[in-house]
Amino acid sequence: MRARQHVCPAAELPPGKRKIVTIGNKSIGVFNIAGEYHALLNVCPHQFAPLCEGTVTGYCSPSKVGEYRFEREGEIIRCPWHGWEFDLKTGRSIFNPHTVRTGSYVAGVETPDPGVETFPAGVEGAMVYVEV
Repeated sequence: MRARQHVCPAAELPPGKRKIVTIGNKSIGVFNIAGEYHALLNVCPHQFAPLCEGTVTGYCSPSKVGEYRFEREGEIIRCPWHGWEFDLKTGRSIFNPHTVRTGSYVAGVETPDPGVETFPAGVEGAMVYVEV
């Protein structure tokens, strides 16, 4: 059974910011991406680095030779140890989205993939929450 855990007042987590919390025995990074709350397990699957301490950025999408399209600014997290990148909304790996993932916690949405631990995150009243 899941329990809703308050993280902080929503005013303390404005768009573009993150908060790393411990809930039970899990370290979880909660991110506000343009008013939507998403949370990731704070562990990179590569060598268990504190993933949520990494740089939040975007990425260059596939394009024609000599053309560079930087997209999804503020939606990608880069591991601080070896640079692996993950989608903050889904937990999917940017370089290998079919086989490498990190735990993803999305407001009211659970991924159908049983291999990825997910929990809802969001805001209720004036408090940001994660359900674990």
